[in-house]
Amino acid sequence: MVERLVDPFTRYGLVGAFMIVAVIMVISYGVSQSVGQKRMGSAIAIIVGLALAFVAGKYTGGTKGLADIPMFAGLGLLGGGMMRDYAIISTAYGVKFENLKKAGVPGVVSLFVGIAFSFFVGGIIAFALGYTNPIDVATIGAGAVTFIVGPVTGGALGASSEVIALSIAAGVVKSILTMIITPFIAKRIGLDNPTTAMVYGGMIGTTSGVAGGLAAVDPKLVPYGAMTATFYTGLGSLLCPSVGFVIIRAIIG
Repeated sequence: MVERLVDPFTRYGLVGAFMIVAVIMVISYGVSQSVGQKRMGSAIAIIVGLALAFVAGKYTGGTKGLADIPMFAGLGLLGGGMMRDYAIISTAYGVKFENLKKAGVPGVVSLFVGIAFSFFVGGIIAFALGYTNPIDVATIGAGAVTFIVGPVTGGALGASSEVIALSIAAGVVKSILTMIITPFIAKRIGLDNPTTAMVYGGMIGTTSGVAGGLAAVDPKLVPYGAMTATFYTGLGSLLCPSVGFVIIRAIIG
C-alpha cells in the first residue's frame, strides 16, 4: 500500500510536486478559514513550505529542502527558475493595454521610488546591525528590494555566501509580510483598480508577495501588480549593484 502511494511521487516527480502543493494549499486555506481569515491562506501556505524545507534540510543535511528527499525531488523542478519565470510571464496575458497606459508616469515613478526606498532602508538596517563593508550593506539592501535582486547584487559585487543568504532572507520576509498585510490595507489605500495595482506593484516590488496579496483582494488585479513588480525586479538588478553600490560606498567609505 505504501509503495503504491510513493510510486507516483518517485516516477512522476512533477506530478507528485503538484499533489504536495495542492495538499498544502487545501490545509492552509482550511486553517485560515477556520480562524476567520481566509485571505491569509497563501501566507500560511508559504510559512508551511518554509517550515517543511527547514525540517527537511535538518533531516538530510542538504541544501534544497524537501527536494533532497527522492520522494519529493519533483519540487526542485516545480520551484525552480523555469517554472517561476513561466508563472510570472503568464500573468501578463491578463493585462489590458488601455489599463496599462493609465499607470503612465505614476507607474514609472513608483518603480524608482520603491527601489530606492527599500534599498536604503535595508542598507540602514544592515549598517545598524554592524555591517560596515559597502559590499555587505549594498547586498543586504538589495535583498530588501527583492530576494532575487539580493543575490544578483551580491554575486556581482563579490559578497560572501553568508551575506547573500541574509539578503535572500530579507527578501523572503518582505514577500511574506506583503502577502499578509495587503488585504488589510487595500481599502485604506484605494487598492481596487488596475492603476493603483500597478503603482502598488511598483512601490513594493516583490512579485510573489504582491501577486499573493492582490489575489486575496481581487484576482483581476494580479496581472497589473505582478507586471510592474516584475519590472521592479529587473530594474533593481540593474541599479542596486551599480548606482546603489556607488552611493553606499560614497556614504560609508
